[in-house]
Amino acid sequence: MTLQYSVLASGSTGNAIYIETNEKRILVDCGLSGKKMMGLLEHIDRRADHLDAILVTHEHSDHIKGLGAFARRHKLPIYANAKTWHSMSSLIGEIPLDQKFNFETGAVHTFGDIDIESFGVSHDAAEPMFFVFRHEGKKLSLLTDLGYVSDRIKGTVKHSDAYILEANHDIQMLMMGRYPWNVKRRILGDSGHISNEDAGLALTEILGNETKRVHLAHLSKDNNMKELARMSVQQKLEQYGVRAGDDLGLYDTDPAVPTRLSAI
Repeated sequence: MTLQYSVLASGSTGNAIYIETNEKRILVDCGLSGKKMMGLLEHIDRRADHLDAILVTHEHSDHIKGLGAFARRHKLPIYANAKTWHSMSSLIGEIPLDQKFNFETGAVHTFGDIDIESFGVSHDAAEPMFFVFRHEGKKLSLLTDLGYVSDRIKGTVKHSDAYILEANHDIQMLMMGRYPWNVKRRILGDSGHISNEDAGLALTEILGNETKRVHLAHLSKDNNMKELARMSVQQKLEQYGVRAGDDLGLYDTDPAVPTRLSAI
């Protein structure tokens, strides 16, 4: 069976991603209420009580809002690194010991028939990390909430079959928008979020012949638009001789509507 995935929700209001193989069903982050999470899973014809684990990228509320209640209700194991556990403990409530597991940054864990590698990113959280999923020669890389894409990260995620990649903001919209300067400076900084142009430039260095799908994720509701993100990334790719089309698809994500369950 192929590796399947859906971006259940992506944006500043909540984030969650579903990963499935023949043996395992995994949720990455749980940034919406338990009720909304169940609805999102039902939208792709999946159920919360069939999940095997929840992986946590970092402790910001748009990634853990519903985590505690959802995991307790469905008795799901949670995997996070030590600093994230420490930072989110007061935010998610008491978690039974038999549901708490460490997944350290830079480690590789095998869950049944899928290998999952974590890698650190630059973001204003305790120890944020994202993931590469490998299954039967296929590779899916998830990277959002990062101030810049380092050479180390590029090496880790290079030549993936599919990417879920942040395209948070259009720089001009951000600079002309209503946010106070300190917030704009945070977003633009090395521990903030990457822009549409940053995303396109990173893609020119990590795409491989195997890459078929790129999902542009974590778009700001105030400082970006789906069409603008797609156009900006596509233009950057074309500057470097890469054309999105039949062989490489650029796809939207949404804060409230899951992407269809896709296979690689």
